[in-house]
Amino acid sequence: MSDDGSEKVRKWWAFAGLGTLSFLGCIDLTIVSTAAPVIQDDLGATVTELQLIVNVFVVALSTGMVTMGRLADSHGRRKVLYTGAAVFCAASLGAGFATVPEWLIAFRFLQGAACAVLYTATGALVTAIFPPHERGKAIGCLYGVNGLGLASGPVLGGFLVGSASWSWVFWMNVPLVAVALAVCLPTVPESYGEKMTGGMDWPGLALLSLSVPALVLALTLGHVWGWSSPGTVALLLCGGAALVAFRAVELRAQNPLIRFQLFAGRDFLGAVTADFALAFFYCVVLFLMPLYLHAVRGLDGHTTGLLLLPCTAAVAVLSPFVGRLVDRHGPRRMLCLGFLALALSALAQARLTPATGMPFLVSALVAMGVGWALVLGPATVAALSAVPGHLAGTAVGASWTCHNLGGALGLAVGMEVYRLSARDALDDRLAGHGLASGPWAGRVVENPQDGPALLRHHTGLTAEQAGDLFGVVFTSGARAAMWLLLGVALAALAVIALGLRPVPADSAVRRGEPAATRSP
Repeated sequence: MSDDGSEKVRKWWAFAGLGTLSFLGCIDLTIVSTAAPVIQDDLGATVTELQLIVNVFVVALSTGMVTMGRLADSHGRRKVLYTGAAVFCAASLGAGFATVPEWLIAFRFLQGAACAVLYTATGALVTAIFPPHERGKAIGCLYGVNGLGLASGPVLGGFLVGSASWSWVFWMNVPLVAVALAVCLPTVPESYGEKMTGGMDWPGLALLSLSVPALVLALTLGHVWGWSSPGTVALLLCGGAALVAFRAVELRAQNPLIRFQLFAGRDFLGAVTADFALAFFYCVVLFLMPLYLHAVRGLDGHTTGLLLLPCTAAVAVLSPFVGRLVDRHGPRRMLCLGFLALALSALAQARLTPATGMPFLVSALVAMGVGWALVLGPATVAALSAVPGHLAGTAVGASWTCHNLGGALGLAVGMEVYRLSARDALDDRLAGHGLASGPWAGRVVENPQDGPALLRHHTGLTAEQAGDLFGVVFTSGARAAMWLLLGVALAALAVIALGLRPVPADSAVRRGEPAATRSP
């Protein structure tokens, strides 16, 4: 084989290893959704603890992405990637062995911090390996792998839970990381990015690491502590003040983690709005839908995964075609159509009842998958088209940070809306039966797996009556969350339609592609 042929083979072997690591980083964002009901049963976790298992991963990922990208650029992308992969592997092993929710939450935080490396360093290394004329194709393939990871997580999680145990949702990472590193070691060369002349923005990093966790924790635990309790108020004030200070520090920093000047442009603001709203939407649905299918409909992990397959399959099948349409029509039209599809999906899911027919449910999930596919890739293209080429890497980092923050805040807010509506519905139904409510009613809402049993114990209802009542209560809460998502989708649609100019995608590629592949 010629030297050119050997080099081509080596590049694509390197891509296979890097793509596997990037895939694992993305799939862990969504794979827990179908395992959540089983984790709740096995560990005795509450819905709030399940939220933290998901959200602490996203918080660590959000606060670490830009920082890890900078560290990789300065200290060696391959070196930082391998370190992150080792931490991710160890955290995955520990998560699978967790016997209490608190340990699982801790290991999920470590997973999220390590995934910040997997997200950023892989893209930067792909850039270094491929020459400019092949770079767009390689990065396009990497984005396709990432999208497939996000979309296939719920299905794979359902398969693993149904075939083995929830621990394999995490343990499967260990052999795959080992294989990926074995492929990367002989094929991926070391690569460095632009050195930070003024050093790391430590004040910005400290404020970002304080503000985001404080706000998300307050929104997640406010209903437990009380919204006017000293702890909740302190977290909200601390997080808000740190966020304001972070913006002030970043505007003066020599090497800011996030360039807030980018958000002044309506095109970039429209792009990150799309990313934020998409993650807000799917994190809420992927959390509530498995609970609905398991606790209300009584379905197992296999069946839950299969019912989510139409949604994820739509993302996988449509994404390549969406890329071609973006090349032809630009991202604005695709984003508008995507949020319209998401709005229709939310409207359909808002009509779910304990007895909704499966064809209607599948149709709602397909609409969500179509919307997901129409937003995921075009949002990145829109962000790239909004900035000059030398800032494209920063734009991608800021866009993905907003995406992850959207997921964390969406889950926190969406679940609070669910709780408030479900509790109101439960109190109304109990009053209709001439029964008194009490502190135990909060546990019915908070613990869907034990909800019917708690109702039987405290009300004397038969098993059938308690099951029917719980189904109505859960779907009332989920319906309120879907109305929230409908509003989010329509608001994002309005921002994009009114604020995002119709810039052709090929212009975005010409302006942003070389820099976009750099680590943020």
